[in-house]
Amino acid sequence: EIGLHFDEASYVPALGPDELVQSVIKECGLLSALLETAVSSVSMHRPSKTTLESDLYIPEIVNSYGKTLEHPVSFSALLSQIAEIPGLERIRFMTSHPKDLSDQLIETMASSEKICRHLHLPVQSGSSRILEKMNRKYTKESYLELVSRIRQAMPDLALTTDIIVGFPGETEEDFQDTLDIVRKVRYSSAFTFQYSKRSGTPAAVMEDQVPEEVMQDRFDRLLDTVQAIAKEECASLEKTTGKVLVEQVNHQDSRLLTGRLGNNLLVHFPGDQSLIGKITDVYLSECKGFYYMGEMI
Repeated sequence: EIGLHFDEASYVPALGPDELVQSVIKECGLLSALLETAVSSVSMHRPSKTTLESDLYIPEIVNSYGKTLEHPVSFSALLSQIAEIPGLERIRFMTSHPKDLSDQLIETMASSEKICRHLHLPVQSGSSRILEKMNRKYTKESYLELVSRIRQAMPDLALTTDIIVGFPGETEEDFQDTLDIVRKVRYSSAFTFQYSKRSGTPAAVMEDQVPEEVMQDRFDRLLDTVQAIAKEECASLEKTTGKVLVEQVNHQDSRLLTGRLGNNLLVHFPGDQSLIGKITDVYLSECKGFYYMGEMI
């Protein structure tokens, strides 16, 4: 899988707005043509930068791409053009901000066989009150409505997320809202964090900082809930065959290869390193929670 980093700001001084879009598409095409194997995959994300909304270093949101151009181009339109490039079989992107994920993008994903059935959709908190304090620009209810539209269009799509516990002012009721959204959405995996005060940020001077022992207790309960649901979601594909993009030799056992399903789950299986960069059918013999052990077909 090839990572494609794109940022309109880095192109604008040298390229006009129309040339920018064509440049991204051209780069994808060149990457595809340069590969010696018949299969290629492009992973798209924007450079990370510091934001104040949750006091974390989080990736820029790709589905906001193109809004600052003189002639705006939607991210879904860009994806559609990239999907037309011969030789590309998988397109993966992250991260999607819930406030900007459009019905057009959902439709584009659902209608394309090349765009992976995986979406990273950070929720951060299940409490609308805390989301407002984080300046997230959506509510628990609007997030769940968005997930419902996504699931309706792509029932087989895997959703992953980011969650913070212990944001200033978070009560037990707020935390229960977070557990509730985890149970309703049923994420395949989640990056979970304890809030960490950072000097110079708005949240650092907010009242009602959550005590560390309370934060740790909530974090443990969240992790238990996330892991139990993720294991159930992962196990749903056990004893089936999936198409795996082989990425590398396994770091722990050189006899194994490591690859990724279209839904972003990892698979480890015996095989020759000549398969790296290729998509191969693998029987998913055993679910290990967040990954599979498999056998080549």
